[in-house]
Amino acid sequence: MFALVSPGRPLEIALKLEPWHGQLLRGQHPCVRPGYHMNKEHWNTITVDARVAADELADWIDESYTLVVAGLTRKARAALRLST
Repeated sequence: MFALVSPGRPLEIALKLEPWHGQLLRGQHPCVRPGYHMNKEHWNTITVDARVAADELADWIDESYTLVVAGLTRKARAALRLST
């Protein structure tokens, strides 16, 4: 799992980020908070609204995906490549 979406109003998404990057974003963006019911060192909950540009959010999603895939076994990564 690299993203957890809460489809309520407002829309929120939990993403895994490098700890230093998550801390930086929490300081820069009030809509970025420690992950709700997640490991707060690695996971961040982002309220999706106009305060964050779509391309910036897309970069955070890419980072989360990359981190999670890097943590998979070699066999799981190979299977993932075959399924895409």
